[in-house]
Amino acid sequence: MFISGLTTLLIRYGYYYGYGGTRAGGGNYGLYILIFLAMMILPIIAQINVSSTFKKYSRVGNSRGLTADQVARMILDSNGLHHIQIEHIKGNLTDHFDPRTNIVRLSDSVYGKSSVAAIGVAAHECGHACQHAENYAPIIWRSKLVPVTNLCSHLWYLVLIIGVALSSLTIGTSLIYVSIAMFFAVVVFQLVTLPCEFNASNRALRTLERDGILEMNEIPQAKKVLKAAALTYVTSLVVSLLQLLRLLMSVRRR
Repeated sequence: MFISGLTTLLIRYGYYYGYGGTRAGGGNYGLYILIFLAMMILPIIAQINVSSTFKKYSRVGNSRGLTADQVARMILDSNGLHHIQIEHIKGNLTDHFDPRTNIVRLSDSVYGKSSVAAIGVAAHECGHACQHAENYAPIIWRSKLVPVTNLCSHLWYLVLIIGVALSSLTIGTSLIYVSIAMFFAVVVFQLVTLPCEFNASNRALRTLERDGILEMNEIPQAKKVLKAAALTYVTSLVVSLLQLLRLLMSVRRR
């Protein structure tokens, strides 16, 4: 959702992101264009990659005939997490673990499916449940950052717009710097998210192999699905860093 909102904002302002309505000029104009194009193209590539990879391995059933929800229950129980429930939710790859309600939610494309891809995703979400149960440091930090990040991700560009409109005044410049600080908070959140996602995937693959849930030839296939999903988080961070660079370049140009 963050990438979608960011893309909308970029389209709205296009290449004319300079303060006071002036176009980014001088020697930096080419760099502005490259950054803008990278921010537009990278998320599309990442989304196509994860969609095509998941679709490919959704056609590959696991040899034991287990469904993703059954595997999720097995993993949770084997880790002593009998109290965590599993629910079916609508959508495609909207799977997640909700630590507030202790529920692993599996989407239409995963719940009840016996594909290698679905089982990999379900195991990944159980990995997050295990992280919370073990007080895995990055997931705790991430949880604490959620309220601040939600606020900053929704308001930073509004503060920026107001700052640009009032840029002739001292308060306008201050607001511009506040907006950059708010966006930096979003970048920090995304940075903390990466180890959580990679660790959950590694936990999932180890469990699927150790418990014999997937055959040895099926593990690499599940790994490809989880790797493609992880790359979307990497891409999100890269795009945010590019946007942060663009903001700092604009401030410096002023």
